[in-house]
This record gives sequence, C-alpha cells and structure tokens, in this order.
Amino acid sequence: MKRHLYFLFTLLLLMFWSSCRKDFEFSPGDGRLEFSKDTVYLDTIFTNIGSSTYNLKVYNRSSDDIVISSVKLGLGETSAYRLSVDGMPGRVFENVELLAKDSLYIFVETTIDINDFPNPDGSYLYTDHIEFGSDSNQQKVELVTLVKDAIFIYPDRDNTTKVIETLTLNVGGETIETELQGRELLPEELTFSNEKPYVIYGFATVPEGQTLTIEAGARLHFHENSGIIVSNNASLHVNGDFSTDQDLLENEVIFESDRLESAYSEIPGQWGTIWLVDGSVDNSINYATINNALVGILCDGNPDEVMGKLSITNSQIYNSGSFGILGRNTSIKGANLVINNAGVSAFAGTLGGKYNITHSTLVNYWNNGFRQFPALLINNFVIDDENMATIADLTEANFNNCIIYGNDNPEIVLDEIEDEAVAFNFKFTNCLIRFEDNNNNFTGDNYDLSDTNHYDNNIFNEDPHFKDSNLNQLIIGEESAGIGKGLPIFAQQIPLDLLKVDRTITPDLGAYQHITFPEED
Repeated sequence: MKRHLYFLFTLLLLMFWSSCRKDFEFSPGDGRLEFSKDTVYLDTIFTNIGSSTYNLKVYNRSSDDIVISSVKLGLGETSAYRLSVDGMPGRVFENVELLAKDSLYIFVETTIDINDFPNPDGSYLYTDHIEFGSDSNQQKVELVTLVKDAIFIYPDRDNTTKVIETLTLNVGGETIETELQGRELLPEELTFSNEKPYVIYGFATVPEGQTLTIEAGARLHFHENSGIIVSNNASLHVNGDFSTDQDLLENEVIFESDRLESAYSEIPGQWGTIWLVDGSVDNSINYATINNALVGILCDGNPDEVMGKLSITNSQIYNSGSFGILGRNTSIKGANLVINNAGVSAFAGTLGGKYNITHSTLVNYWNNGFRQFPALLINNFVIDDENMATIADLTEANFNNCIIYGNDNPEIVLDEIEDEAVAFNFKFTNCLIRFEDNNNNFTGDNYDLSDTNHYDNNIFNEDPHFKDSNLNQLIIGEESAGIGKGLPIFAQQIPLDLLKVDRTITPDLGAYQHITFPEED
C-alpha cells in the first residue's frame, strides 16, 4: 500500500511541476543566436570529390526556449552545400527549436563539379551562407570552399562483375600476380605536368620499358592504398626545380595524400609508396617532397648499378608511417636529402646493397608512439617466415658530411650476420651522429668508433641545433655543432645546398648551410 501511495504522490508531483513550467512555450529566437565561428572554411577539395564533414555550433545563451523560424542555405535547394540540423539532412529547415542555455550542431559538407562554373582556370572559390531567421533579424554564417580541377587516374572496373582491376607485375623478369588495385599508365599519361594536380586511386604503374616523367611544379595526390610502381626495365624521372618566394620551394614536385584538409597535413601513412621494383632502372628524383606515405620510397634490387638504381637529390621525405626510404639489396645515391619523422627508420639499407649518401640530414623525431629502430639502419640480411636468414653483400655504405640524429639513442645501427664470404663495408666520414652506448649494448668491430676505416673525423652527440624538428624545419642555426665541419672534397662534389646556397668555402654538415634564426616576438 505504501508503494502505491508513493507512486501516486510522485506522479502528481511531476504533473504539478510540469504544469508550472514553460518548457514547452517557445518564444521567437531570430536575431538572438551566437555561433562557434562566423565563417566555415571547408578547406580545399577536388572536383566531384566529397569534402569532409565540418561542424558549426549554434548557441542559445538566453533563459528562454526559442524557435528559429528558418535555417537555410542562401542558395536554397540549388546550393552545392548540404546540411544536417539536429540529425535531419536537407538545405532548408523551418521552426527549429532550441532550449534555453542550450546549443545545437549543424554539420556541413559539399561535393562540387568545377565544370559547372565558367572559366574556372584550374580552381574556383565557391561560397554560400547559412541564414538563420528572416527579415531584419536574420543572421548569417558564411561558407567557403576552394575547388580544384584535377586529372584522375584510377583502376578499371569490370562492368559486369564490378570487380576492380588488380595488378600483374614484372619484378626482376618474374611475373607476379598481386592483390594491389591499380592499372598501367597509358602512353599519353607518361608525362605529368604542372597544369593540374593528379589524383591517383590504386597504384599507377609505369609499363615495362617505359619512363614516367614528372615535370617541375607537378602535384600528385594519392588516395588510401595508392601509389606509383615502376616496373621491370621501366624508369621514373622526377624533374623538380627550385625557385624562391619567401624562402619556399615552389617548383618542387610534391607527393602527398588526397586529403587536403589542414587536420590531415601531418598524419603519417595516408597512402602507400613509390615502389621501384627489382629490375626497374635509371630512376632519378630531384627537388621532390614526399609527405605522409606509409613508405616514402621502396627501392628493390639492382645492387650493382654503377650510377645507382636510384639517384635522389635535393629532396625531402616527411611523416612516413614506417620508413622514409627502404632499400632492399639495392643501390641508392643521394645528396641534399632530408628525411624526418618515420615510424620505423628514416633510412634503411637492408639485405646489403650499395649506398652513397652525401650532405644529407637523416633524422627521426617521431613522436606518434614508441619506435624500435634508429634513424639509420644498415644490415646484410632478411629473415623469412620460417626464421631462416638470407644474407647478401653490403658492397658499400658511405655517409659523408651528413647529420644522423633524432630523439632516440643510438640513431645508427649496423646489424651484420657475419660470414667470411659476404662483404660488410661501411664508413661514416665527417658526420654528426647521435650514438651513446652508456650500457655497452653495442660491441664488436662495427661499433669501434675509433676505427678510422669505419669512422673518420665524426662528431658524436653534440647539438645539431635545428630550427624546429617537430615541424620538419631542419635547417641548422648558429649554435650547430655541424658548422664548418664538412670535408671540402665532398662539398666540391655537391657545391650548393638544398636552398642553392654555396657551401664550397666552409661546408656545414647536412643538407643546409646554417642561418641566423629570426628572433621570436
């Protein structure tokens, strides 16, 4: 009986309380709103590719429950923007209720065809606004999107089965079926210009015996699980150039993700790799920046190429999910090369090979979690699934006038499976290296820092004084231990630094001559 009386009392109390309140009496709210921003910038998108979803928060700061007479896009149903208000999609909404001291989210997205506008000249600034209320009390929030025209490269799809084409590769003369989506580039697609950006879905493959030429100023954007593959007897020539505008590289070639929003600008591993397969030849990269790949460059095979299977100069590789450059029994020649922020190693020469790197900055300031390996990893083996090792000659691994550093220690590892029949040749000459072995974990001839056959005139564990390693600004300042410490003979071979500053008189270590950092306000 007491339970029933208590239930009846509670019900009557609730009825009385609700009858005394005015929660369900909404007053006009036009002109009384506040917003989290006065303009929603939807960043840059490519034509016909949907944007990310952006949000706008609308506040009712008053003590009254209000009703907004209308929430709509200025261009109404013809707008290229789409809204979601309180979970309801549309472009025009009427009588939107908002409780006192409460807020609501409006989500905005868009897909725009640049061809809908006259003479877009490669890009078009599309604008609209969201109108809240009407007449004299109307409030507005602007919407802005830059739309870019682009050339799209994507794999074929079977019209009947809807299955997307996968690649059959010629690797070192052997035909390999893969599960990689993509297709071979057509003859008319073998020159990438700077007229429009390229958006690539899947792996764009350079056919056997052909050359992909990428001209100065070209911009390549890759979707998830996408990249470039250079086939057997095929070549990649990246012909970037240098020009200055407020100290920026403008004619370089840029490889990056197709996510152009600022929130994605530093996220590693957004796309696959540039893969130079075993058997590809005469690959050259000059003045390129490679951002946010899983592996910046994967270079396989051809360890005996006289001039190197890959020549990479004046280039930067940042924010790689695993490796900046991964070489596997290959040959790489590099100069004025800058690599930073890789989940495993900035530069790895594995399963032997031949590596000659001069005046380069190979560092790793990875801060996205634990990393097990150093900035520079050199070994002469690979372990298969059955825990069996394959070893190969490390013909040479020469690092001259370089900076090899990072936020871990040590930042070089020379990992050798010893075999009298297998060479393991390496040398560091006039380099600034982070290597402290306080616990005596690294023993043997490979780590005898006094052995001039392997270590000649190097500097250990002194400050390179980078401008800002967290922002990939790796030019050195006036307090750098690398100032004037380069061996002139290597500077004569590479007379200009990455910014085309002469280094022949007093060469600094790394890819840059030092500067005076501007004073902070």
